[in-house]
Amino acid sequence: MKTQSPYPYKASHRFARMSVLKVRKILDLIRGKYADEAMQILKYLPHRGARYTEKVLKSAMANAEDQGVRNPGDLIVADARGDGAAMFKRLMPRARGMAHLIRRRSCHITIGLADLETALAGPEAARRMAEDDGE
Repeated sequence: MKTQSPYPYKASHRFARMSVLKVRKILDLIRGKYADEAMQILKYLPHRGARYTEKVLKSAMANAEDQGVRNPGDLIVADARGDGAAMFKRLMPRARGMAHLIRRRSCHITIGLADLETALAGPEAARRMAEDDGE
């Protein structure tokens, strides 16, 4: 079952070749901040996960602009999630004929932007507003 973000402007990077534990630390830094402020934070972080997150945030801002938002920098990062994805599993030879499993992890990075009123109302209100627009 695919989960749907209730926020109208979103973007995701699926199967990013990085552990979700490393990406979640970066997502925690930008959650709840304005999009422009989040871009400045990500720009100066020296982590590879910050580059992935920066690209996803740029894409979410471009999606908002495409849908008619005049200044996407004024939107709030309401939803910043890192979810686990499939793993590559490899065997590493060890002593006395044994083998250890190496898990090469990947993750899904999802960022949802919302205006201030929608972000303060919460995800349930955002979901109801999105359903009303669709009808």
